[in-house]
Amino acid sequence: MSVFESITKGLQEAIDYEKGKENGVRRKLIKIRPLPHYQGNDVKNIRNRLNLSQASFAELMGVSIKTVEAWESGRNIPQGPAQRMLELLENEADLVNKYVMTN
Repeated sequence: MSVFESITKGLQEAIDYEKGKENGVRRKLIKIRPLPHYQGNDVKNIRNRLNLSQASFAELMGVSIKTVEAWESGRNIPQGPAQRMLELLENEADLVNKYVMTN
């Protein structure tokens, strides 16, 4: 089958699927847990349980120290991916070992 034919076939399958024809398409319905809502004290407690400074925690989270300070003081609230990351760190603290390098 040529590249053109493969692309054409794929597009036709997508059109058929959109029209409700599920010829050979396998689907699996999954549910994602709703995002948690962490407030200032929650963030600080997670950081302290991980035994990290604000600077190290900021680096782990991929944000600035000012952002961590704002979260912990309640001036800002973590959003989207940060909320999910906080949930993971709260529930699986050993994840930190994969990302924190010690000398």
